[in-house]
Amino acid sequence: MDALSPAADEHSHLVRPAAMEWQPTRFPGCSVKTLLFDARTGLVTALMKFEPGATLPDHEHVQIEQTYVIEGRLLDREGPAAGTACGPGEFIWRGAGSRHSAWMPDGGVTLAMFQIPNKFYDADGGVTDLAGKDWQSVWGHIDNMKAD
Repeated sequence: MDALSPAADEHSHLVRPAAMEWQPTRFPGCSVKTLLFDARTGLVTALMKFEPGATLPDHEHVQIEQTYVIEGRLLDREGPAAGTACGPGEFIWRGAGSRHSAWMPDGGVTLAMFQIPNKFYDADGGVTDLAGKDWQSVWGHIDNMKAD
């Protein structure tokens, strides 16, 4: 099972990432193993794998984003923190509204946690989620509830 939504009547959910397949994303060289996904709230915890030179393009963290680097170096390629590097065993978090592109020049693996999926700013002006779906139509109602 690649994604697990918490159930109200269960308290522990064991996930075995080593037994899971890496799932490609729409971004070349970036793949994911989703450890937890709650479609009701947008909560996501995932292992992200980057091939050497892979970039997660221009995106905004709608709520707090947390990343622990397991292998490689994660760099902010663009945005206000361009050049910021996070290496193996280091943790970085970004506040709501932060926007950047993430790059792993030598490849690597991270553990990423999001309170709600990122907004990706496409070249055609669209704003989508990781799956390429219109962000507002899929996640806008959740973001509005969190803002209240």
